[in-house]
Amino acid sequence: MEQFGIHPLFGGDTLHWYTPSNVTLWMAIATLAAIALFVLGTARRSIIPGRAQGIAEILYTFVHDMVVDTAGHDAVRFFPYVMTLFTFILMSNYLGLIPGGFTSTSHIAVTAIMALAVFLTVTVLGFVLNGASFLGLFWVSSAPLVLRPVLAVIELMSYFVRPMSHSIRLAGNMMAGHTVISVFATFGFYALISPLSVIGIVAMYGFEVLVCGIQAYVFAILTCVYLRDALHPHH
Repeated sequence: MEQFGIHPLFGGDTLHWYTPSNVTLWMAIATLAAIALFVLGTARRSIIPGRAQGIAEILYTFVHDMVVDTAGHDAVRFFPYVMTLFTFILMSNYLGLIPGGFTSTSHIAVTAIMALAVFLTVTVLGFVLNGASFLGLFWVSSAPLVLRPVLAVIELMSYFVRPMSHSIRLAGNMMAGHTVISVFATFGFYALISPLSVIGIVAMYGFEVLVCGIQAYVFAILTCVYLRDALHPHH
């Protein structure tokens, strides 16, 4: 599990909340990579896009359509927020696949902050736009009257569990995949099973390439689902 260790950038063993570490370094690199893709990649826009412009346009269109299809046209104003989350997570996930890189999204402290930000944003937005009627999200009017109080408690509990599931899903998947790759790598020292180990590493690495993109998508689309609840609590 050494690959997930947090270390100060400038020596020492003491970590404080303000101490620059390898986590903050790779988060900054992910942010700069996202900025470079969308700013530098579209600096020389053309009808026939280049590679960087093509990738930027595909990501833009993909996330925009996801927001509209999931949360409705009313949620387009929150597209920059969802786009920022998706791009940052995507860059952080893929940077962790670079040899010597670090997956900042494998730490629950990172994913929990993003999940809590989504939770608080959606909750405040729900009350600002709908007032007390936002509480109708927890009242299942289509159910029999006797069951509605019980379902309301269940809905309320599931609502407050959202930040936990939202953050653990991303961090757990990132940590699990990298750990499995490390396990296969340890078998490479044994001559008899070294070829099998190499095959396992290649297979898991290819699988992780898919998982990195899928987990960024899952985090973003769940954010859109929560936004839809805030915008349309009675649907």
